[in-house]
Amino acid sequence: MSPSQAEKTRLAPLKTPSDLPTNAITDISAALTTLLADMFALYLKTKNFHWHMSGPHFRDYHLLLDEQGEQIFATTDAIAERARKIGGVTLRSIGHIARLQRIADNDADYVTPEDMLAELRDDNGRLVSLLRETHEVCAEHNDVATTSLLEVWIDEAERRTWFLFETTRRQK
Repeated sequence: MSPSQAEKTRLAPLKTPSDLPTNAITDISAALTTLLADMFALYLKTKNFHWHMSGPHFRDYHLLLDEQGEQIFATTDAIAERARKIGGVTLRSIGHIARLQRIADNDADYVTPEDMLAELRDDNGRLVSLLRETHEVCAEHNDVATTSLLEVWIDEAERRTWFLFETTRRQK
């Protein structure tokens, strides 16, 4: 007795239908998965600094980093689901994140509030560049849905960079 079509589909490996060519799915899902690793790395660093903030501006900085962390985390599911929607795969573990991330961790025992904000400013600026690189990959394959999402995330990262810049700017 041969298996039914439903049984074949149930037993098949992950293969979400997509009208994108195989090379586009491979390129885009790889770019999104690497971007997702960067987002998780930036999220955890932002929360690390949020948890370890101190000093006279504690409340303002603590709340700023909490807000930014929430915004960064909100992108993670959308990035992973986009990779899956087009037929690709995405992150599977913390180790996978560590192998792909381009945003450096900070495991220092103590970081001054000013250095925390400056490091996050630079990391968010770096993320803008990484988002633009991913946008180029998606645009090259005419994946307008992903490029549209990336444009929103670029704007959000630019806003975070701007807030962190203004917070760390020295007044004369």
